[in-house]
Amino acid sequence: MKSETHKRYLLRGFIDGVLSSLGVVIGASTAIGLSNSIEATTIIIAAGIGGGVANGFSNILGAFVGEKLVKEKRLRKIEQAMLKEEGLHGTEIDKKLEKKVVLSSLFDGLATIFGSLIPVLPFMIGLILNIKSLILLYSSAFISLVLFFVLGIYIGKISKENIIFSGLKLVAFGLVTLIVTLVIRMVFI
Repeated sequence: MKSETHKRYLLRGFIDGVLSSLGVVIGASTAIGLSNSIEATTIIIAAGIGGGVANGFSNILGAFVGEKLVKEKRLRKIEQAMLKEEGLHGTEIDKKLEKKVVLSSLFDGLATIFGSLIPVLPFMIGLILNIKSLILLYSSAFISLVLFFVLGIYIGKISKENIIFSGLKLVAFGLVTLIVTLVIRMVFI
């Protein structure tokens, strides 16, 4: 059970990181343009990583608060059944649940930060190899979508769904993100 919770938070955080960073990368490229300059590429990298780190910290806090609420509710329910108010606080059960809260939060946030690096990676490589920004943007989108398909296959395999359909569902979410951010880009250009 514990392992399943951590896997869930790892997947959730990773997908969140990739999707949100992809949006930031497209947004940053819109704001500064794809000028092929070192400065433009550096800004896109900084925006993607900065957004990913902020999102990761936000997910650590959000998961911690959410899991803490669930933990406290669970403890109260057990205490009510035992007719003991605050009877489980400080016990091994409480400590075990608290550890789960902290680990789940960290898995979620750190996976988000790691996932947010994926759309930025082509720009990092492009900075070193002096590759045109438009190619880097397309590479970022392509790598993200391929990764979503692979993750979808993994999720489909675990959930015993059709793996192709499961992969395509995640790709669809990635495409929606791309389309929405590109529409926003067209509105502001």
